[in-house]
Amino acid sequence: MATVTIKKTAKKSAPQKNIAAPADRLEVLKTYKIYIGGKFPRTESGRYYTASNNKKEVLANVCLSSRKDFRDAVIAARTAFGDWGSRAAFNRSQILYRIAEMLESRKAQFVDELVKQDSTRVQAEKEVELSIDRLIYYAGWCDKFQQLFSAVNPVASSHFNFSVPEPTGVVSVIAPQNDSLLGLVSVIAPVIAGGNTCIVLAAYTKPLCAVTFAEVLNSSDVPGGVINILTGKVSELAPYFADHMDVNAMIFCEKDAAVKKLIREKGALNLKRVTVYDSINWLSEKGQSPYFIMDTQEVKTTWHPIENIGGSAPGY
Repeated sequence: MATVTIKKTAKKSAPQKNIAAPADRLEVLKTYKIYIGGKFPRTESGRYYTASNNKKEVLANVCLSSRKDFRDAVIAARTAFGDWGSRAAFNRSQILYRIAEMLESRKAQFVDELVKQDSTRVQAEKEVELSIDRLIYYAGWCDKFQQLFSAVNPVASSHFNFSVPEPTGVVSVIAPQNDSLLGLVSVIAPVIAGGNTCIVLAAYTKPLCAVTFAEVLNSSDVPGGVINILTGKVSELAPYFADHMDVNAMIFCEKDAAVKKLIREKGALNLKRVTVYDSINWLSEKGQSPYFIMDTQEVKTTWHPIENIGGSAPGY
Protein backbone atom coordinates (compact mmCIF):
# COMPACT_ATOMS: atom_id res chain seq x y z
CA MET A 1 0.00 0.00 0.00
CA ALA A 2 1.41 3.35 -0.97
CA THR A 3 1.90 5.93 1.79
CA VAL A 4 0.39 9.34 1.10
CA THR A 5 2.12 12.32 2.74
CA ILE A 6 0.03 15.45 3.24
CA LYS A 7 1.91 18.73 3.58
CA LYS A 8 0.30 21.57 5.49
CA THR A 9 1.02 25.04 4.32
CA ALA A 10 1.18 27.63 7.12
CA LYS A 11 -0.81 30.76 6.60
CA LYS A 12 1.23 33.92 6.51
CA SER A 13 0.14 36.40 9.14
CA ALA A 14 -0.35 40.00 8.17
CA PRO A 15 2.55 42.26 9.13
CA GLN A 16 1.96 44.16 12.37
CA LYS A 17 2.03 47.90 12.16
CA ASN A 18 3.22 49.99 15.10
CA ILE A 19 0.53 52.39 16.24
CA ALA A 20 2.11 55.77 16.80
CA ALA A 21 0.68 58.12 19.40
CA PRO A 22 -0.82 61.22 17.85
CA ALA A 23 1.42 64.26 18.06
CA ASP A 24 -1.36 66.31 19.68
CA ARG A 25 -2.18 63.72 22.38
CA LEU A 26 -3.20 65.26 25.72
CA GLU A 27 -1.44 63.91 28.80
CA VAL A 28 -3.75 62.27 31.35
CA LEU A 29 -3.09 64.14 34.58
CA LYS A 30 -3.17 62.21 37.82
CA THR A 31 -5.90 63.22 40.25
CA TYR A 32 -4.19 63.65 43.62
CA LYS A 33 -6.79 62.54 46.15
CA ILE A 34 -6.80 63.01 49.92
CA TYR A 35 -5.92 60.28 52.43
CA ILE A 36 -8.32 59.52 55.29
CA GLY A 37 -8.49 56.37 57.39
CA GLY A 38 -6.17 54.41 55.11
CA LYS A 39 -8.29 55.17 52.02
CA PHE A 40 -8.11 57.67 49.15
CA PRO A 41 -11.49 59.38 48.89
CA ARG A 42 -12.19 62.42 46.79
CA THR A 43 -13.22 65.47 48.77
CA GLU A 44 -16.88 65.30 49.73
CA SER A 45 -17.37 68.81 48.36
CA GLY A 46 -16.37 67.76 44.84
CA ARG A 47 -14.05 70.77 44.60
CA TYR A 48 -10.55 70.74 43.18
CA TYR A 49 -7.81 73.10 42.08
CA THR A 50 -5.09 72.85 39.45
CA ALA A 51 -1.52 72.92 40.76
CA SER A 52 1.14 74.53 38.58
CA ASN A 53 4.81 75.49 38.84
CA ASN A 54 6.77 78.68 38.21
CA LYS A 55 6.84 77.91 34.50
CA LYS A 56 3.02 77.92 34.53
CA GLU A 57 3.00 74.22 33.64
CA VAL A 58 -0.09 72.38 34.83
CA LEU A 59 1.01 69.59 37.18
CA ALA A 60 -2.11 67.95 38.54
CA ASN A 61 -5.70 68.21 39.65
CA VAL A 62 -5.76 68.34 43.46
CA CYS A 63 -8.64 67.98 45.91
CA LEU A 64 -9.73 71.16 47.70
CA SER A 65 -10.61 69.73 51.09
CA SER A 66 -13.58 70.93 53.13
CA ARG A 67 -14.59 71.11 56.79
CA LYS A 68 -16.41 67.77 56.39
CA ASP A 69 -13.19 66.14 55.14
CA PHE A 70 -11.38 67.40 58.23
CA ARG A 71 -14.11 66.09 60.53
CA ASP A 72 -13.95 62.68 58.83
CA ALA A 73 -10.16 62.69 59.30
CA VAL A 74 -10.53 63.50 63.02
CA ILE A 75 -12.90 60.55 63.46
CA ALA A 76 -10.41 58.27 61.69
CA ALA A 77 -7.51 59.59 63.80
CA ARG A 78 -9.43 59.21 67.07
CA THR A 79 -10.46 55.66 66.16
CA ALA A 80 -6.85 54.72 65.34
CA PHE A 81 -5.39 56.31 68.47
CA GLY A 82 -6.49 53.57 70.87
CA ASP A 83 -4.45 50.96 69.03
CA TRP A 84 -1.50 53.12 67.94
CA GLY A 85 -0.98 54.84 71.28
CA SER A 86 -0.92 51.55 73.16
CA ARG A 87 1.46 49.71 70.84
CA ALA A 88 4.90 48.70 72.00
CA ALA A 89 7.44 51.40 71.21
CA PHE A 90 9.67 49.00 69.27
CA ASN A 91 6.73 48.19 66.97
CA ARG A 92 6.21 51.87 66.16
CA SER A 93 9.95 51.96 65.47
CA GLN A 94 9.65 49.07 63.02
CA ILE A 95 6.79 50.79 61.20
CA LEU A 96 8.63 54.12 60.84
CA TYR A 97 11.61 52.22 59.48
CA ARG A 98 9.30 50.47 57.01
CA ILE A 99 8.03 53.86 55.79
CA ALA A 100 11.64 54.83 55.14
CA GLU A 101 12.19 51.60 53.19
CA MET A 102 9.16 52.24 51.00
CA LEU A 103 10.18 55.85 50.42
CA GLU A 104 13.66 54.68 49.40
CA SER A 105 12.15 52.31 46.84
CA ARG A 106 10.24 55.19 45.20
CA LYS A 107 13.03 57.74 45.43
CA ALA A 108 13.12 58.43 41.69
CA GLN A 109 9.41 59.31 41.62
CA PHE A 110 9.75 61.80 44.47
CA VAL A 111 12.79 63.40 42.84
CA ASP A 112 10.82 63.85 39.60
CA GLU A 113 7.89 65.42 41.46
CA LEU A 114 10.16 67.83 43.31
CA VAL A 115 11.80 68.84 40.03
CA LYS A 116 8.34 69.50 38.56
CA GLN A 117 7.70 71.74 41.58
CA ASP A 118 10.69 73.98 40.81
CA SER A 119 13.53 72.22 42.67
CA THR A 120 16.79 71.45 40.89
CA ARG A 121 17.67 67.77 40.59
CA VAL A 122 20.47 68.16 43.13
CA GLN A 123 18.13 69.84 45.61
CA ALA A 124 15.45 67.22 44.99
CA GLU A 125 17.80 64.29 45.59
CA LYS A 126 19.07 65.89 48.79
CA GLU A 127 15.53 66.50 50.06
CA VAL A 128 14.38 62.93 49.41
CA GLU A 129 17.49 61.45 51.04
CA LEU A 130 17.08 63.69 54.09
CA SER A 131 13.42 62.67 54.35
CA ILE A 132 14.38 58.99 54.37
CA ASP A 133 17.11 59.60 56.95
CA ARG A 134 14.73 61.63 59.11
CA LEU A 135 12.25 58.77 59.29
CA ILE A 136 15.04 56.43 60.36
CA TYR A 137 16.19 58.99 62.94
CA TYR A 138 12.77 59.04 64.61
CA ALA A 139 12.42 55.26 64.24
CA GLY A 140 15.48 55.05 66.46
CA TRP A 141 13.96 57.36 69.08
CA CYS A 142 10.62 55.53 69.44
CA ASP A 143 11.82 53.25 72.24
CA LYS A 144 14.37 55.65 73.75
CA PHE A 145 12.81 59.06 74.32
CA GLN A 146 10.81 57.87 77.33
CA GLN A 147 14.01 56.79 79.04
CA LEU A 148 15.53 60.21 78.36
CA PHE A 149 12.56 62.30 79.50
CA SER A 150 11.18 60.13 82.31
CA ALA A 151 12.19 60.90 85.89
CA VAL A 152 12.17 59.54 89.42
CA ASN A 153 11.30 62.59 91.51
CA PRO A 154 12.47 63.17 95.10
CA VAL A 155 9.49 63.60 97.47
CA ALA A 156 9.28 64.23 101.23
CA SER A 157 7.13 61.19 102.01
CA SER A 158 7.29 57.40 101.87
CA HIS A 159 6.47 57.19 98.18
CA PHE A 160 8.05 56.54 94.83
CA ASN A 161 7.22 59.38 92.42
CA PHE A 162 7.59 58.75 88.69
CA SER A 163 7.03 61.09 85.72
CA VAL A 164 6.57 59.46 82.31
CA PRO A 165 5.67 61.02 78.91
CA GLU A 166 2.54 59.72 77.20
CA PRO A 167 0.95 60.62 73.84
CA THR A 168 -1.48 63.51 73.97
CA GLY A 169 -3.89 62.02 71.41
CA VAL A 170 -5.02 63.48 68.08
CA VAL A 171 -2.79 66.21 66.63
CA SER A 172 -3.74 68.55 63.77
CA VAL A 173 -0.80 69.81 61.70
CA ILE A 174 -0.50 72.59 59.14
CA ALA A 175 2.70 71.58 57.38
CA PRO A 176 5.28 74.01 55.92
CA GLN A 177 3.65 75.55 52.87
CA ASN A 178 6.86 76.10 50.88
CA ASP A 179 8.10 72.57 51.41
CA SER A 180 6.67 69.61 49.55
CA LEU A 181 8.28 66.63 51.28
CA LEU A 182 10.96 67.19 53.93
CA GLY A 183 8.93 69.61 56.06
CA LEU A 184 5.94 67.29 55.86
CA VAL A 185 7.98 64.28 57.00
CA SER A 186 9.75 66.31 59.68
CA VAL A 187 6.50 67.26 61.43
CA ILE A 188 4.69 63.93 60.98
CA ALA A 189 7.49 61.62 62.17
CA PRO A 190 7.89 62.93 65.76
CA VAL A 191 4.12 63.07 66.23
CA ILE A 192 3.55 59.41 65.38
CA ALA A 193 6.84 58.26 66.96
CA GLY A 194 5.38 59.39 70.28
CA GLY A 195 2.19 57.38 69.79
CA ASN A 196 -0.12 60.15 68.55
CA THR A 197 -2.29 60.14 65.45
CA CYS A 198 -2.56 63.16 63.15
CA ILE A 199 -4.38 65.09 60.45
CA VAL A 200 -2.01 67.03 58.19
CA LEU A 201 -2.73 69.86 55.78
CA ALA A 202 -0.14 69.63 53.01
CA ALA A 203 1.42 72.52 51.09
CA TYR A 204 -1.19 74.20 48.87
CA THR A 205 1.21 75.20 46.07
CA LYS A 206 3.38 72.06 46.25
CA PRO A 207 1.02 69.17 47.01
CA LEU A 208 2.38 66.41 44.77
CA CYS A 209 4.82 64.75 47.16
CA ALA A 210 2.35 64.87 50.05
CA VAL A 211 -0.22 62.74 48.26
CA THR A 212 2.45 60.43 46.85
CA PHE A 213 3.78 60.08 50.40
CA ALA A 214 0.28 58.96 51.41
CA GLU A 215 0.64 56.19 48.82
CA VAL A 216 3.91 55.20 50.52
CA LEU A 217 2.10 55.10 53.87
CA ASN A 218 -0.66 52.99 52.39
CA SER A 219 1.84 50.40 51.13
CA SER A 220 3.72 50.27 54.43
CA ASP A 221 2.58 48.95 57.82
CA VAL A 222 0.98 52.16 59.13
CA PRO A 223 -2.56 51.37 60.34
CA GLY A 224 -5.33 53.34 58.64
CA GLY A 225 -6.17 56.56 60.44
CA VAL A 226 -2.80 57.07 62.12
CA ILE A 227 -1.80 59.62 59.46
CA ASN A 228 -4.44 61.49 57.46
CA ILE A 229 -3.38 63.93 54.74
CA LEU A 230 -5.57 66.69 53.30
CA THR A 231 -4.90 69.21 50.54
CA GLY A 232 -6.47 72.65 50.51
CA LYS A 233 -6.24 76.25 51.66
CA VAL A 234 -4.79 77.23 55.03
CA SER A 235 -7.08 80.27 55.20
CA GLU A 236 -10.15 78.04 54.89
CA LEU A 237 -9.16 75.08 57.07
CA ALA A 238 -7.02 76.63 59.85
CA PRO A 239 -10.03 77.58 62.04
CA TYR A 240 -11.32 74.01 61.97
CA PHE A 241 -7.88 72.59 62.76
CA ALA A 242 -7.73 74.86 65.82
CA ASP A 243 -11.22 74.67 67.33
CA HIS A 244 -12.27 71.04 66.86
CA MET A 245 -13.04 69.71 70.34
CA ASP A 246 -11.69 66.22 69.66
CA VAL A 247 -8.22 67.46 68.64
CA ASN A 248 -5.78 67.55 71.56
CA ALA A 249 -2.88 69.52 70.09
CA MET A 250 -1.99 71.53 67.01
CA ILE A 251 1.22 72.31 65.12
CA PHE A 252 1.52 75.32 62.82
CA CYS A 253 4.58 75.79 60.60
CA GLU A 254 4.13 79.23 59.01
CA LYS A 255 4.96 82.85 59.85
CA ASP A 256 1.49 84.26 59.11
CA ALA A 257 0.80 86.42 62.20
CA ALA A 258 -2.97 86.59 61.65
CA VAL A 259 -3.30 82.80 61.41
CA LYS A 260 -1.06 82.30 64.45
CA LYS A 261 -3.27 84.66 66.46
CA LEU A 262 -6.42 82.88 65.32
CA ILE A 263 -5.00 79.44 66.17
CA ARG A 264 -3.84 80.49 69.64
CA GLU A 265 -7.18 82.13 70.45
CA LYS A 266 -9.27 79.18 69.29
CA GLY A 267 -6.89 76.68 70.88
CA ALA A 268 -7.16 78.47 74.23
CA LEU A 269 -10.94 78.05 74.23
CA ASN A 270 -10.64 74.26 74.45
CA LEU A 271 -7.24 74.05 76.20
CA LYS A 272 -5.58 72.72 73.05
CA ARG A 273 -1.78 72.74 73.10
CA VAL A 274 -0.50 74.88 70.21
CA THR A 275 3.08 74.59 68.93
CA VAL A 276 4.49 76.92 66.28
CA TYR A 277 7.52 76.05 64.14
CA ASP A 278 7.94 79.23 62.14
CA SER A 279 11.73 79.62 61.99
CA ILE A 280 13.13 76.11 61.60
CA ASN A 281 15.36 75.19 58.69
CA TRP A 282 14.25 71.61 58.05
CA LEU A 283 17.35 70.99 55.93
CA SER A 284 19.62 71.57 58.91
CA GLU A 285 20.41 69.45 61.95
CA LYS A 286 17.98 71.63 63.91
CA GLY A 287 15.21 70.08 61.82
CA GLN A 288 15.30 66.93 63.94
CA SER A 289 15.31 66.47 67.69
CA PRO A 290 13.72 64.23 70.35
CA TYR A 291 12.34 67.46 71.83
CA PHE A 292 9.97 67.61 68.85
CA ILE A 293 8.50 64.32 70.09
CA MET A 294 7.96 65.88 73.52
CA ASP A 295 5.99 68.77 72.00
CA THR A 296 3.01 66.41 71.65
CA GLN A 297 3.47 64.42 74.87
CA GLU A 298 1.75 64.77 78.23
CA VAL A 299 3.79 64.03 81.34
CA LYS A 300 2.01 61.62 83.66
CA THR A 301 3.16 61.57 87.29
CA THR A 302 2.45 58.53 89.46
CA TRP A 303 2.74 58.24 93.26
CA HIS A 304 3.34 54.78 94.70
CA PRO A 305 3.61 54.04 98.44
CA ILE A 306 6.79 52.41 99.70
CA GLU A 307 5.91 49.34 101.70
CA ASN A 308 7.39 48.79 105.15
CA ILE A 309 9.54 45.77 105.91
CA GLY A 310 6.52 44.17 107.54
CA GLY A 311 4.59 44.51 104.28
CA SER A 312 2.04 47.15 105.34
CA ALA A 313 1.80 50.52 103.63
CA PRO A 314 2.75 53.59 105.65
CA GLY A 315 0.09 55.85 107.08
CA TYR A 316 -0.88 59.06 105.31
